[in-house]
This record gives sequence, structure tokens and C-alpha cells, in this order.
Amino acid sequence: MASLLFSAALFISALLLFSVQPLVAKMLLPYLGGSPSVWNTCVVFFQVMLLGGYLYSHTLPGKIGIRKHAVLHLLLLGVAALLLPIGVSTKAIESLSETSSAPLWLLVTLLTTVGLPFFVLSTTAPLLQSWFSNTGHHRAHDPYFLYAASNLGSLLALLSYPLILEPNLKVRTQSLIWSGVYALAFALIVLCALVAIRTRPKAFEEKVTNDTDYVVNWSKRLRWVVLALVPSSLMLGVTTYISTDLAPVPLFWVVPLSLYLLTFIIQFSGRQPILRLPGRFLLPIFALPVVFSLATGATRPLIFFFPAHLLFFFLACLVCHGQLASDRPPANHLTEFYLWISIGGALGGLFNALVAPVIFRKIVEYPLMVAVACFLRPTKNQATRKDLLAPMLILVCLSAILILLRSIEARSHVFLVALTASLIASYLLVERPVRFGLAILSVFIAAAFFLPEFGRTIVTERNFFGRLEVISDRPGTVHYLMHGTTQHGRQFTDAAQRCEPQSYYHKSGPFGSIASFVSKQQAARVAIVGMGAGTTACYALPGQQWTFYEIDPAIVKIAHDPSLFTYIDNCAHGQVNYVLGDGRLRLKQAPANYYSLIALDAFSSDAIPIHLLTQEAVALYVSKLAERGIVAFHISNRHLELSRALGSVAQTSNLAALIMRDGEITPDQKGKDASIWVVMARSPNDLAELSSDNRWQKLDAIPGFRVWTDDFSNIFSVLRR
Repeated sequence: MASLLFSAALFISALLLFSVQPLVAKMLLPYLGGSPSVWNTCVVFFQVMLLGGYLYSHTLPGKIGIRKHAVLHLLLLGVAALLLPIGVSTKAIESLSETSSAPLWLLVTLLTTVGLPFFVLSTTAPLLQSWFSNTGHHRAHDPYFLYAASNLGSLLALLSYPLILEPNLKVRTQSLIWSGVYALAFALIVLCALVAIRTRPKAFEEKVTNDTDYVVNWSKRLRWVVLALVPSSLMLGVTTYISTDLAPVPLFWVVPLSLYLLTFIIQFSGRQPILRLPGRFLLPIFALPVVFSLATGATRPLIFFFPAHLLFFFLACLVCHGQLASDRPPANHLTEFYLWISIGGALGGLFNALVAPVIFRKIVEYPLMVAVACFLRPTKNQATRKDLLAPMLILVCLSAILILLRSIEARSHVFLVALTASLIASYLLVERPVRFGLAILSVFIAAAFFLPEFGRTIVTERNFFGRLEVISDRPGTVHYLMHGTTQHGRQFTDAAQRCEPQSYYHKSGPFGSIASFVSKQQAARVAIVGMGAGTTACYALPGQQWTFYEIDPAIVKIAHDPSLFTYIDNCAHGQVNYVLGDGRLRLKQAPANYYSLIALDAFSSDAIPIHLLTQEAVALYVSKLAERGIVAFHISNRHLELSRALGSVAQTSNLAALIMRDGEITPDQKGKDASIWVVMARSPNDLAELSSDNRWQKLDAIPGFRVWTDDFSNIFSVLRR
């Protein structure tokens, strides 16, 4: 009965812990542009809070005794309950416009919004297992089986959120349900405390006496930290990679965390962890396509590389967590064991979220941890100096080959042959994990010597909002602005063509049509949410006022650098300025009935922030429109059909809406890219000029499509089929 009670309490507590993470992230994502860094920072915050909870569970009970601590813990649970339900305050939202540091604002808001409830719940896993070990139950000597119940609750929470909760419930409703389940967890923990404090200490004292031969030294602690650090870092690394370079859909952010927890369940639920098959055979096999993908920048076909990265990550976690499970100490060292695992997890998260963006210009932390994971495979052989010889030969030979290929401007397929040969050579070392891991690392280092066929990188910027690159083609005739694998604008370097709008903003495309409408208003005021390379500034005419709203200061810096792009500084004929911050929040400060055009062109790689497309957001835009003004949305996307959401918003808001899917590019339209734009206005008459062009079609709502609001959105409903 006691094991069932403790399992239920752990299951419900874990369910709360890991359902609150996507819930709070969904609340906060809209205010910070929706980039993967927001989710990663949230994960790091929760890891650090988890570390604090484990430290509390390890130190305090031993100092004040189990009875006093149980009373104190129940008081903390009660105080945390007073802060429910969870929600982001208006004051916190308003303070965002006053801060210069988005990560700091995010951390402070997380702390004040969910900090104490999460902290108290984070103590549950080690604390209840420690209490259970003091009950005299026949399994009290090895309470680690309860960890599987905890992780099962965590996994269920992560899977149910995108599949059940988010598609069907409003955020406010989710928060209220969470508060109700918190009350249930509170009651279960009270019962566990009563069972623990009523147990005679003798049972626990005898158990401790039997386990005194086990010694926890610093070598063992360091091993625990490293084995926890690598999966944690890999989790954030693969999250950033798949949601920026492969499939930039926030839905996928919970997938790596779910796999991470699943490996804990598998390895800690049984007496013998699974190590031989994943460690010796499967991990090295799946390492090869992952290394190939990272070294070459290959992301297609998605159906191959997406599973390959996730499978490698799953196997790496399985190997590391399996070694942790096989090395778990007796129950009297349980809380210390979890503390050091938590330290490793927090360090891995901090490395990816805070340290790596500062010390690395490119995404180096992910391939680095891929190599380290290969290195950490269990082995009976000791590392020797000879283990360095083969990897060094691969590095030296491959580097020389790639430098030669670059000097003769060899094409990419030649580079791929050389890289593939080096990977095959690396796999020949698979029986020696040290050699194999170092060989994989040498391939990554050598690949950096090869210049991609596409062009050369001029500038790389990396910050909280993502990684930006400005790339020049080989002849130096065009500059491209890239975010991940998505192009955000380009410009010819030739003076005669420099002010010709390119890419999605070509004169013959949808935005050219919209700009033609605005050009007939001499004193027009235009708001562009999302600066990119500043291409749209080409359309600014004398007497007009154009304002860019941009959340990323790195974008502003790049767009105003004359050596990179000159659209804003040299091509605009009207007054152009910019406002730094989230476009929707900043637009609130604009006068009512002010703008002739508001264009939403805010990208985070291939994902458009959802909060810019909701019913409340559109109502805000319309309130800022002058008479006969229009709102335009750039919704080009590889994975999402956002016209479905906008069609329902337009219908619900009683607005006229048109859409142009411009996919045809003729030979004379040099520099043009296909794009999809939607326009809305108060009345069909306001769109009469655009509708005279038969490329603009009426946008109808899909029957039964649930309108997106600030309190509800369903990413499944807009996924391309």
C-alpha cells in the first residue's frame, strides 16, 4: 500500500512539473519573438530550480530531522498554493518594454510566475524516495523503482500537452486545471509524510548500518556529473537544431525532452540497465548520419535526417543514463546521487543557453556533445596515448584534402566523398570508444576548413534570438541574410541594381502590389513588423514615414551596416526609423488611426510568432489603421499553412481579406522568391484596388476551424498535409 501511495504522489507531482513547463513557455513565448532560445532558457531555469530542490532535499532533512522537515515542507506547499493559478501579470508584460535584456526579463518573470510552486514540486522525487526508504517496506532498501513512476508522469505530461491540452483548452483553463491537480498532489504528499513520520527510526538505522561500506568519492561524483551533463546539453542542442535548421515548429520542442525522460524510465525501472546493444552497436551507427548532416549542413531529405538526429540523441541518453543507473548507490546516498545528477543537468543547460552563445559564433556545442557522447560509451579498455594517433591522422589528412579542394574551388560532391571516406575510417575505430569519439571530433574540426559551394560567410551574429549569417555568393554579386536555413532578404552589390527590391518583396510580387497601393498616398505612414535586410524600405517615398518594429538588435545592426545592406540608408526616399522591441507590444504605444499600412513580416527562422496572428492582435492592428488602411501578413512557410488561422480571424472580426500565392517566377524576374501574403481591411471597398488584380483571391474561413486567440492556438490545425 505504501509503495502505491508514494508512486501515485510521485507520478502526480512529476505530471505537474512537466506540464507546467510547456504551459508557462506558451504564456511567455509571444512576448519574445517565439525563438527556440525562449524554450531553451525556460528549460535551463527549470533545471536550476530542480537543482535547488534537490539540494534542499539532500541537506535539510538530515539537519532538522524527518518530522520537522515534513512539517516545514507541507508549509511550503501551502504557501506555494497561494500563488496559484499561474499567469503572467500585466505589470510583467509592461516591464518588458523597459528592459534591455530579454533573457533577464524571462528569468525574472519565470521566477515570480512559477518559481516557488515549481521549486516545491521539484523536491518531490528525491524527498519522497528518501521518506519511502525509511518506511520499513520490503523494497525500502532500493527505492529507485519509484523514479520510473516519476518519469512516467513527466513523459505523460509532455506528450499530453501538444496532443490533448493545447489543441483543446485555453491557456487560462489549463492553468486552472493545473491548480486543481496541485491540490491532489498536496493531499498525497501529506499522506506520504504521515506514513514516513509514523515509521519507527529503527528500520532506517539498521538499513544505514548495512550500507556503510559504500563510499562516494569525488571521482564517482565527477562521473555522475559528466554522465548527466552530456544528455542535458545534447537535449538543448538537438532542440535548437531541429527547430531552427530542420523543422522550425515549436511543437517539436517537447520531443527531445520526452525522449530524454523516456531513457530515464527505461534505465531506472529495472534492476539491470540496458547498455550493450545501444552503446556498442546502435549509437556508433546513428552517429555517422548525424555527423555527416552537421559537417555538411545537409537537412534534406527531412524524413531521413529528422529521425536520425532524434534516434542518436535517444541512444546517447540511453547510454549515459544507463551508466548512471548501473552506478546508483544504496538508499542512504540517494539524495546525494540525485543532487549530483541535477548539477550535471543544470551545467549542461547553462552551457548551451548562456555560455555557448557568448563564446561560439556558430552552433558548436551540439556537434561537440555528439563527439563527447561517442567518447562516453562504456568500455573495458583504458585510454592510452595510442588512442590519439588514428584520430590525429584523420584530422591531418582530411584537413589537407579539404584545404586542397577549397583552393581549386572543387564542387560540394567532391567534398562529400572525402567526408564520407573519413567517416568510414572513423567507424573502423568503433571498438575503442576513445578513438572513435576523437575521430568523430576530428571530422568536425576538419570540415570547418572547407568553404561551402553556396558562398562565403561575411558576418555571423548569435544572440538570444538565434543565429544570423550574412553570406556572399562566390562572385560577390549578392549578399544574403540567413536565419538558420531560412533566407530573410538579399541585395545586389552592384550600384545599378542595389536598390531593386529582391526576394519576397519583388516589385512583381504581392508586396510590390501592396506598396503600389500605398505609393498613391503622399503622406502615408507605414509600420513594418520585422526588419530583415530592410528591403521594404525601397518603397518609402518622399513625404512618407516608415517605421520598422524589430525585436532583435543584431538585425538592426546588420541592416544598417553599409558593407552588408544599404536598403534603409541609401534606397529609402522617405523618412525611415525603427523601434526596438516586440512589434505587437510596441504597436500598442502608437496613436490610434495612424498607419496607412501595417505589415507583419516577423520571422524566427521559418516560424512566424503565433501571437501576431491572433484575434486580439488583429484587433490591435485595425485600431491603429487610418481610414482605408490595410494590414498585410507575410505567411510564406515550409511547414505551416497559416492562411487557415487568418481566414478564421478575418471572419470572426468581420474584416475583408484577400490572399496572393505568388509561386510563378519568370526568367525576367531576377532575384524574386515565391511568397504568400494576406491582406485585411475594415471593408471590401478598402481592398478594391488590390482585388482588381486577379492574383489576389478572397480568403474564406475554413468551416469548423477554431479561431486563434491569445488564450488558444492549435499548431496541428495549420500543419501542411
